[in-house]
Amino acid sequence: MTAVLSVDGATLSFDDKVIWENLNFQVQPGEFVALIGANGSGKSMLLKSILGQQQLTSGDITFMGKKASSGSTDIGYIPQHRALDSHLPLRVFDAVRLGLDGHRFGLPLTSSKTKGAVMEALAKVDATEMANIPLGELSGGEMQRVRVAQALIGKPKLILADEPLSALDLNHQQVVSGLIADQAKKQGSAVIFVTHDLNPISDYVDRVIYLAHGKYEIGTTDEVMQSDVLSKLYGTEIDVVRNQGRIVVLGAHDHNHHEDEQWV
Repeated sequence: MTAVLSVDGATLSFDDKVIWENLNFQVQPGEFVALIGANGSGKSMLLKSILGQQQLTSGDITFMGKKASSGSTDIGYIPQHRALDSHLPLRVFDAVRLGLDGHRFGLPLTSSKTKGAVMEALAKVDATEMANIPLGELSGGEMQRVRVAQALIGKPKLILADEPLSALDLNHQQVVSGLIADQAKKQGSAVIFVTHDLNPISDYVDRVIYLAHGKYEIGTTDEVMQSDVLSKLYGTEIDVVRNQGRIVVLGAHDHNHHEDEQWV
C-alpha cells in the first residue's frame, strides 16, 4: 500500500530552539492519527510543514510521493475554532464553495455542478438548512460543521484537523469528531487530528504521535499512553491513569500543558 504521507528525518528549528527533530513516520490511506503534545511542541507547525507553508530545517515531507503544494484539494484542512465577526456577510454556501475553488484566481463561478457539490458536502455534515445563513450568525458547533464540509468537498486523500474541538462543549466535540471520522472513512481519507484530549476521538484513533521537548513517540494508544513512555519523553515523572475508559495524564503541568491533570 502506497503511503499518503511520508515524513523522513524532518527537523524544524528556529535559531537554537529545536521544535522537533528527526521525525520519521508514514500515514496510510484511511488511517486516523492523533497528534498530541505540550503547548509549543510544534503540532500546528507540523501541519503547516505538511501543507508546504513552513520550510523544514532538514529532512523531507512528501504527500502522495510529492511535496505538497498550496491550493491542492487533495488535502483538506480544518482549522481551530475561532469566533467570527457577527456582521460577516459571507454565507455558509460560499464558505464551503471556497474549499473547492478558493485556490483559483479570479471570481468563482457557481455552476450547477459546483452547487451540487456544495450541497452534497453540507448534507454530509447535516447542514443543508444553513446554506444561506451568514457565517457570523453561526454557533461554534455549527461553524465547525461548516469547516468540516469545506475540508471534505474536494474529497481529499488527507484531512488535517488542527484542534477542531477547541472551544466546543462535550456534545459538539463528539458530533464534530464523529463527522470527521465517519466522512473520512467513507471517502477513504487519512486523518491527522491535533488535539489536547484524546478521549473524544479514542474510538477512531489507529495511532498516536506524541510530541514533547523536540522528541516524539508514535504507536497505538496503548503503546504510547503509558507512564514510562511519557516519562522518558518529558524527562520527568509522568503518570498515566486509566479511569472508567478515559485516560488521564498527571504531572505534565510544568511542561506546558493546560492543567495539572490533563485529560488526553
